[in-house]
Amino acid sequence: MKGSSRPISTLVLLMLILLATEIGTMAEEEHKEIEIGTMAEEEHKICESKSGKFKGMCFLDANCDSICKAEPGSTGGHCHGIFRICYCTKPC
Repeated sequence: MKGSSRPISTLVLLMLILLATEIGTMAEEEHKEIEIGTMAEEEHKICESKSGKFKGMCFLDANCDSICKAEPGSTGGHCHGIFRICYCTKPC
């Protein structure tokens, strides 16, 4: 019995580490601004936020992108994180 608890506790520890990592990145990415460079004299920034219309896990960036383009003000979208959440992009 003692030998079988070690793999289980290792698995639980790995899951907790992954969960803690994902929660930390989700908090940072919720209202993240990405600077994509300068053009002429002005800077263009892209903001991203979690999609309000995408349901389920996000496996294909193309699906997320098409759903996000249907949302008002969004210019595209892509999948993020271990839990594969769809984030929409739009100008800040």
